Amino acid sequence: MGILTSILVGAVAGWLADLVFKRFSFSLLVEILLGIAGGIVGGYFFGKSTGVLDAILTSFVGAVILLGIAALIKGSTSRA
Repeated sequence: MGILTSILVGAVAGWLADLVFKRFSFSLLVEILLGIAGGIVGGYFFGKSTGVLDAILTSFVGAVILLGIAALIKGSTSRA
């Protein structure tokens, strides 16, 4: 997949993952980075994606995992 396509897929996946965690709203840049990193994490768990929708789903699942971890970290530091 090309760099531009990876960024676009990461943006969509990060935005969708952010919708799941409405309580912890991150900036668009963070959402894109989480989506791209989510693609790496999702690819590790599910293997290589074959199409754009598959890539978005894989990135979404990985981004949800990463966003959940980030939300836990952000939530634990705000209580201190």
